[in-house]
Amino acid sequence: MSLVKRPFTDLDWPTWLASRSMMDLPESWMDTWFDAGIRVEEFEDRGQFVVRAELPGVNPDEDIEITQQDSSLRISVHRQKEAVHEGKHHYRSEFQYGSFVRTITLPAGASERDVKASYKDGILEVRMPMNGDQARSKKISIQKS
Repeated sequence: MSLVKRPFTDLDWPTWLASRSMMDLPESWMDTWFDAGIRVEEFEDRGQFVVRAELPGVNPDEDIEITQQDSSLRISVHRQKEAVHEGKHHYRSEFQYGSFVRTITLPAGASERDVKASYKDGILEVRMPMNGDQARSKKISIQKS
């Protein structure tokens, strides 16, 4: 009999997951896989640069810090989540905590004046005006030796 290890990517995930009882997985498994960082979208809207970050379950007054320096916007978040489950024959306590940082490079023309941030329904939105400057490109020649 040969013991050949299969690569992790060759695992038949649907079959493997179907063979598991949901009781085998901690309640926080989805949070662990999908909320490990800060997911963002960034775009221009009516002369403003907009960054939206998905941050459910945090207190914006205490858990979120936004800073702008030079040509970057930094979003720092501290999450803390605790859950206690008591049943007739079992007791389980879970906790998650951690700090997450996302740095976004600002486009040319993003102004540091009149930056506004809002938080609603788990979405942080940061808006900053664009002053109309466009990124300038310059072709760089390659010297041959």
